[in-house]
Amino acid sequence: MNTEVLWTKLLQQIKVELSSLAFETWFRETKLYSLIDGKAIITVPMSIHKSHLMDNYGEKIEDILSDICGNHCEIEFLLEDEVKEIELQIKEQEQKKATVQEKSNKINNNLESKYSFDNFIVGNTNKFAQAAALSVAENPGKMYNPLFIYGNSGLGKTHLMHAIGNYIVENSNKRVIYVTSDQFIQDFIGINKRDSTGSNFNFIDFFKDKYRNIDVLIIDDIQFLGGATQTQQEFFHTFNTLYSDSKQIIISSDRSPDDLKLLEERLRTRFCWGLTVNIYPPDFNLRVEIIRRKILAGNFEKEIPDDVIEYIASNMGNDVRQLEGSITRLVAYSAIMGGTSITLNLAIEALKDFISKGISEKNDVHRIQKVVAEYFQISVEDIRSKKRSSNIAFPRQIAMYLCRKLTSESLPKIGTEFGGKDHTTVMHSISKIEKEIQVNTDLANIIEKLKKDVG
Repeated sequence: MNTEVLWTKLLQQIKVELSSLAFETWFRETKLYSLIDGKAIITVPMSIHKSHLMDNYGEKIEDILSDICGNHCEIEFLLEDEVKEIELQIKEQEQKKATVQEKSNKINNNLESKYSFDNFIVGNTNKFAQAAALSVAENPGKMYNPLFIYGNSGLGKTHLMHAIGNYIVENSNKRVIYVTSDQFIQDFIGINKRDSTGSNFNFIDFFKDKYRNIDVLIIDDIQFLGGATQTQQEFFHTFNTLYSDSKQIIISSDRSPDDLKLLEERLRTRFCWGLTVNIYPPDFNLRVEIIRRKILAGNFEKEIPDDVIEYIASNMGNDVRQLEGSITRLVAYSAIMGGTSITLNLAIEALKDFISKGISEKNDVHRIQKVVAEYFQISVEDIRSKKRSSNIAFPRQIAMYLCRKLTSESLPKIGTEFGGKDHTTVMHSISKIEKEIQVNTDLANIIEKLKKDVG
């Protein structure tokens, strides 16, 4: 029943109970403006009508309205000017809301579609992190909230975060946003801007809608919030709002929450509420698989032999981007050299300035070389050289044997550390020492002493 029909019925009942003068004076120019959730707003021509009608007829009007509607009604009398003011306020609120929503619709989730779980290469060093990320993607806000992923640069943290976001977007209607901590800081600074009216309310509403009216917040490199005290406070409130609403929070850092000393303790504590996972550097086998996938995806014209792949995996360190970049560099070098076939020698030449040369005491191979050199009273340079005299070649073979037994380095890696020896040369040296130990007790004792010295 519309308001006009409803009010006509009420006036008909009121009219039979009043004199014509009373009705004409107090009710003729009244209207039922709205009836929402049992609250009736009635417009009157003058202020005197408001008080007189409420004092003398208020209860009767409520009873008749309740009887007609079938449920209890409360009434309020307003002047037409007051109603117009309310309408104006409602309109301004709707416009404001529309403005915020328009800006909100323009917010990009910032997800990179190229990152997915399908193309994330899993190995022993990252399988726990991958499994945790997939669990969160399948049950956002229910499993492991927040999820805190940490590890060195280039190990796949960002890949996993985008993969989670893309999976959720593809399999639900949840609203996801990925940002770096730097972007969060810049958006927070934007709160202090002023619009044409000199107000910053629109910017505040936009910020809160962007970061709090969402289902999944993914924030990368949280360590860069260190030192930004006010931004940390805002992130604290954002975190609390999302967490209390069971919205998923995913955070990454280059170090564990306990090591983020520049962040407030209350933030570090909250980061540990859910699940904290570490992505470890890829081992040799995973590095090989990453390189093979890069070659396969690149669809290169030239074949890249296994010994070249193992050489790169042994020498390029742990950064996945570096591993992928080395293949691109190698293929480009081959093309520049006139289409030369890709061999181990070509790879060594192409990547000599690309490979880290930082051999230090922390390098197990170098430590073994030093211990063996000192025992046989030769130099490390001699062991790593191409000299073939027996007083150098035999200690070199022992050092190669120890490298194979005491480290997890591949044969190509060991060969590289001994002046670029071929992996077959390394295998021959290892085999020779293994046979000698079986028949030479003195050599076996020397080997055991060297093992102890290496530690």
